Amino acid sequence: MPPPIDGTYISIKVSEPQLRERNRALALLLDMSSFLTTSKGVEQILQGALAKVLEFFGLEAGRIYLVDESGSSLVLGACIGVDSVGLERLKIGEGFSGKAARTRSFIAQHVAELDDKARSELLLSKGFSIIVCVPLIAMDQVLGVMNLATNREIEFDSAQIELLICVGNQIAVAVNDARLYEDLQLKVKELKRQKESIEFFAYSVSHDLKSPAIGIHGLTSLLHKTYRDRLDERGKMYCDQILKAAEQVARLVDRINAYIMAKEARMNFELIPLAELTEAIRQEFTEVLGRRGVQWHEDAGLPTLVGDRLSLLRILRNLVDNALKYGGPDLSEIRVGYREEGDHHIISVADDGVSLKVEDPEALFQAFRRDDTARGVEGTGLGLATVKEIAERHGGGAWLETGHGSGTTFSFSISRHLSVPD
Repeated sequence: MPPPIDGTYISIKVSEPQLRERNRALALLLDMSSFLTTSKGVEQILQGALAKVLEFFGLEAGRIYLVDESGSSLVLGACIGVDSVGLERLKIGEGFSGKAARTRSFIAQHVAELDDKARSELLLSKGFSIIVCVPLIAMDQVLGVMNLATNREIEFDSAQIELLICVGNQIAVAVNDARLYEDLQLKVKELKRQKESIEFFAYSVSHDLKSPAIGIHGLTSLLHKTYRDRLDERGKMYCDQILKAAEQVARLVDRINAYIMAKEARMNFELIPLAELTEAIRQEFTEVLGRRGVQWHEDAGLPTLVGDRLSLLRILRNLVDNALKYGGPDLSEIRVGYREEGDHHIISVADDGVSLKVEDPEALFQAFRRDDTARGVEGTGLGLATVKEIAERHGGGAWLETGHGSGTTFSFSISRHLSVPD
């Protein structure tokens, strides 16, 4: 008979034994979920989960197999209550376990009914008469099989079978997550190793290059000074070119070191009046500003902010240096601007020189990337990359402002929530 309907509610009578069994099942699922979410290694997951299943169902022994990388075999991953000799590996098409994996089915069967008589005798010799096989399925893929074994007659009702299948899926998901975690950890270690190798290579190359570059420059200067009168015009030209190349190598080495420092050096956060930084940069460029007739302007009321002093000076130096290098002969003004936007301080360096028009402004901040307008101007392609690295380490970013008419404006942001260490 169907359950009686009372208004909008359906009343179903549940006996006390049913409630007790349902609560036990829920307790197992919760306990299993808690265990699996706190376990990281595949071996720990398999051994612990198998122990909980055996305890709940009162069974003597169990094994968990995982599908190998080839997908053709099952490899023993956990074993409790049984000698595992001879049971280490199974073919997918072999026995109850292979059938459960192949057909994605729950199987409970007497060991004596195995077609493989050798395996049947092996299991019987270990004291087991009934085998239960539960496929482990995650994301619609069979990852393995859980085998439960006993030497006594047992009966599973539909609720218990569904519970075992649900637990099997829980185990499969946990195994899949653990494998992803292990794979991620390996990739992180490999990235760290590669990063350390690149850093070591960069430091080695920069240091190994600088000494011979300085040596070449010094020897060429001495040659040029001492034997200049004996050289013809071509010889003098060659000396000038060598001097220029050596100077460029030395500058490149310095820029590489500065870029590495921007990425790796420890940040020393402190309270810094922004006006102090802009004044230091203005004085640093006073001679060239005066010689070229370039006016220096900055917004009034520049705030005090938290940052690494040397790093922020490097950003401003690079941006002002860029304005002077690429602004062209008509450059007449450089302005340092400031504004607040949400959680960030926004600082800009604008000029009224040659406008920079690029299809991909973000590419300007990649290492060794130079725009077409930089042709014929000395540079290394690391200045803006360094700006970006420092800004990001201050919780911000760097970009080219667009849509401002003539001239070029570069801006960078730093977080307003940086704190000074105790």
